[in-house]
Amino acid sequence: MEIFTSYNMIIEASIIVILSFWFNGISKKTNIPSVLMLIVLGIILQYVLGYFVPEKPEFEGALEILGIVGLIMIVLEAALELELKKEKIIPILKAMAIALVGLVGSAWVAALILHQFIPDMSMQSAWLYATPLSILSSAIIIPSVSGLSEIKKEFHIYESTFSDIMGIMMFYFLIGGLNPAEDTGFAGFAINILITIVIALAASYAIILIFQRIKSPAKLFLLIAVLLLLYAIGKKFHLSSLIIILIFGLVIANVKLFFPGKFATFLEKEKVNQIYHELHIITLETAFIVRTFFFVIFGITIVMSSLASLSVVLVSLLIIASIYGIRFIILRTFFGSDIRPQLFIAPRGLITVLLFYAIPKEAQVATFESGILLFVIIGTSLIMTWAMIKDGKKMGSLLDEDLSDPNIMDIETEETKAIDLNLTNQIAKEKKTLDELDNEGETKLE
Repeated sequence: MEIFTSYNMIIEASIIVILSFWFNGISKKTNIPSVLMLIVLGIILQYVLGYFVPEKPEFEGALEILGIVGLIMIVLEAALELELKKEKIIPILKAMAIALVGLVGSAWVAALILHQFIPDMSMQSAWLYATPLSILSSAIIIPSVSGLSEIKKEFHIYESTFSDIMGIMMFYFLIGGLNPAEDTGFAGFAINILITIVIALAASYAIILIFQRIKSPAKLFLLIAVLLLLYAIGKKFHLSSLIIILIFGLVIANVKLFFPGKFATFLEKEKVNQIYHELHIITLETAFIVRTFFFVIFGITIVMSSLASLSVVLVSLLIIASIYGIRFIILRTFFGSDIRPQLFIAPRGLITVLLFYAIPKEAQVATFESGILLFVIIGTSLIMTWAMIKDGKKMGSLLDEDLSDPNIMDIETEETKAIDLNLTNQIAKEKKTLDELDNEGETKLE
């Protein structure tokens, strides 16, 4: 049976998108991450394909492209929601510090574990493998925290976005260290970041000023194409291209801040606002589609037999334990005792998989089991699911307690009486006015 015909592919892709939309609805009601359901769907499809297709199809190339586009869309989506205000400087800096300390601390401990338990793995390679396992997944976190309070939701958006960006920068910094001839050290890395920021700001101003003058209604995908082009060219020149995407999103979401005083005269505010709102919608929709197919294809490519290895389970559990141990120390230091459910919202996902496939051949270790990757992703996602469900039940019970409080019922009763009295007085006044008008009308007729 041929399952890869044009019409079959359209049917299969459409069903996957419909299921993904349904998974989002289930996720909102149950707090189970939709990403986890997509991975399970991919695993099911793996066995279905195995039944119809003897040779396993190659999806690694598609997975890499989807991962890159998905990463760009997710960071842009997050940046478009970040408001830069004076009162938010402290929360932003705090989230950045937590993301950085958590990233480096988790990578260091994970590298020690991998170096100790994986045969033939040098400490340099261990750091390279540990970095993807230490990056928070904004692809999972951002859609999953919508039910939290505004402060906690904002913290997770900032933290996961910074973790993505700094994790990718750290990963490619470590890759640079593999080749001494190309390794520029920390000073060169800092200069690289500075150059990237300057290019990002110049490109952001140019894009906004040019695109506000384009009259064609079909210009949003042109804008996304320009951003993808800038990202790819930046990568070719070994720049931290994700910063370009982040800064553009911040600039267009905060035009009043980046176009102060006389500079505001260069803006056509209505058109810029329209571009912002339309871009927000398209980015959201594109991120949804890309994320859907990325995690389904990832599920299809998973080697399930690797999960049966005792060494895989041991190493994975040690890494997961280190992730939450380090996170507990950091959050307790910055926030005190109010660290739930933030402590358990630390899933690994899209970035982890994407960077794992980006490890250079000269640094790859044959004895490393890919099951560790899968185990950590699924383990951290399940822990987050448990925490979100527990937090949801806690909020529900608190609401029930409030509603059952007799004092609140008394207050509501008194308020109801007051409202009824006001309505009665208002009706009486209006009736009196109507009677006076009627009497006045009768007098004039006489």
